Formats: sequence, C-alpha cells, structure tokens
Amino acid sequence: MQTRRNSSSKIGRRPTTTRERIAAVGLDLFAARGFDDTSVDDIAEAAGIARRTFFRYFPSKNAVPWGDFDAHLSEMRLMLSDLPDDIPLLDGLVSALLAFNTFPPEVATGHRERMRLIFVVPSLQAYSVVMYEGWRNVVAEYVARRLGVEPTDQLPRTVGYLLLGVALAAYETWLTDNSTDLIDLLTKGSRLLYTSLSDLNEPLLNGDAHHDS
Repeated sequence: MQTRRNSSSKIGRRPTTTRERIAAVGLDLFAARGFDDTSVDDIAEAAGIARRTFFRYFPSKNAVPWGDFDAHLSEMRLMLSDLPDDIPLLDGLVSALLAFNTFPPEVATGHRERMRLIFVVPSLQAYSVVMYEGWRNVVAEYVARRLGVEPTDQLPRTVGYLLLGVALAAYETWLTDNSTDLIDLLTKGSRLLYTSLSDLNEPLLNGDAHHDS
C-alpha cells in the first residue's frame, strides 16, 4: 500500500536558514571569489534568501567569517562557570582555552579557511578587534569572579589579553604550517603563562619545560 507523502517533506523544499548555514555559503564564496569581490547580495542569492533576511542574521558581511560567535562565547562562559572553585585559576583558563578551540577533524579545512580570512583580510581587521574584545571579556569575567574584583579592573583585563595572545600566536603558526597541531601549539604557548619572560629558555620553547600545577 502506498503511503501518503507528508507535505512538510516536499521535494525541493528550501533548506532551513540558520546563521551557520549562511556563514558556510559565504565562506565558499569567499574562497572562490575572494572576500572583497563577494557582496551581501551574492551570499543571499547563493543561500536562497532575501537580502533583508541576511541582515536578520548578520549585521554586515564582515561578521560572516565569525559565524555564530556569540553562541560560542556563551558556551565558553558556561564552561568557565562550571569549573570547580578549587581548580587553580590558570589551570581553569587553559582548560577552557583548549576546549574552546577543539573541533572535529572533518571541519578542520573549513575552520582553517575561516581563520585565514580573519587573520589576513585587511578589511576584516577592525571588526575582528570588536570580536576579540568579547572573547577577552569572558576571560576577564571569570578572573574577576575568582579574585573578587571587577571585570574592568586592570588585572582581569591583562589576563584576557595574555590568553588571547597565546591563542592568536598559535593560530598564526597553525595557518602557516599545515604540519602543526593547533591544540599542541596552544598547549605549548600556554606554558609561558606559568612562568615569566625572564625564565624563557630553549627547553621551554621546545616544549620540554614543565610547570607545577
């Protein structure tokens, strides 16, 4: 007996519109045409949406490479809030840094292209500064809560910049050397946070130094 086809599964039904799907379409176009030569209209047309729909998900084309970054920041904030209060502050921050930048191998190529755009396209640099600020604020909030100070105090802000520096340096190396592993680079870079520049030495650079946790 032939079953009746559900009207919601009609052939040719338009894919569900999400921020991540629009971002994926945009990244494909950026890779094929270049970021500056791809317009909002191009992305909207390729995604099968109206121009006004695009702006319901993204404030500008510059936001597309970042995908749903606010959701990722919320996940990182929750991750930090769930850490036990007796974990050393720096251990907690490093664990969150590694977890935040861990992703399945099958998305590595797309993530590399996304980050390459963010790092090398001049017209994206100003927007990236704003996004980095949001990331640093999440770190500063956690540090401030642990230390009983305000997130806007100098110390939490400084820690935010330090952790971001570790992340950016790791990504710069990862993007220029396909043989490297991002988590390994982040782990090695994080070791500098456990010591000081005055203690910098060759074993530390080679990843042979150890710290007391």
